[in-house]
Amino acid sequence: MYKSKVLIGCVLLVYILFAFFEAIEQYTVAFYLDSLIIPLITLIYLLFVRRKSRLFSLFLIFFSISDLIGIVTDNWLYYNVSSDEDAIFYEYDYYLGTALYIIAYIFLFVKISQSLCVKHVLRNFKIHLFVLSVLNIYLVYVLQIVVEPHLIYKYEYGFELVYNIVMLLVLSVSLLNFFHKENKKSLFLFIGSLCIVFSEVLDIAYIYIAQRSFINFLGTTLALVAFYFYYQQSKLLYTANEESKYMVAE
Repeated sequence: MYKSKVLIGCVLLVYILFAFFEAIEQYTVAFYLDSLIIPLITLIYLLFVRRKSRLFSLFLIFFSISDLIGIVTDNWLYYNVSSDEDAIFYEYDYYLGTALYIIAYIFLFVKISQSLCVKHVLRNFKIHLFVLSVLNIYLVYVLQIVVEPHLIYKYEYGFELVYNIVMLLVLSVSLLNFFHKENKKSLFLFIGSLCIVFSEVLDIAYIYIAQRSFINFLGTTLALVAFYFYYQQSKLLYTANEESKYMVAE
């Protein structure tokens, strides 16, 4: 228990330091600190949650690896690559990092989907499915319009398209899961997914529209809130006989 509190304190300290360095425009240090937040949360989950979900663990691990690769690549390029080669390495770093995020979200999507009864959803949530489908198509269309004028790499449009689709599918399935279960675990999953989608939208705004510190700070804050709720729901288990109830894993 003491060790878990120390690590939680480390997460909060890293977040505070990130906000400080972002505010004083030390963006490189802020980037490194930002990239350490989710790996620390992943470490807490792997060490201190007894009943782990394999899919949720893979989601956290792949997400964390992508964050850490950003730090390693940035340092390696700084010390080892000439300016003429920078573009190529940053391009492949983008492809690898984005692919890992996509895989992470796929694991999360499958994890949430496993708790859904497809027949029940199709029978009782037809209108919800239609509205969510239309909304997702519209949001993907808008996001692609936003990023298209700022694309640099050859396959960036396709990667962004897949990324946005998978991200919104996670939000949709978590919402359907909440409608289906209506309990604390499904609520935490939905809140986490909602926060992480807003965080990703802010990241898109920061990367492709305006690199303002407040946007980056708000995006990181929402990501931290999202993973807090993901972590809390991971400690809740459905009882075997009633899906609408839960118990806390000691």
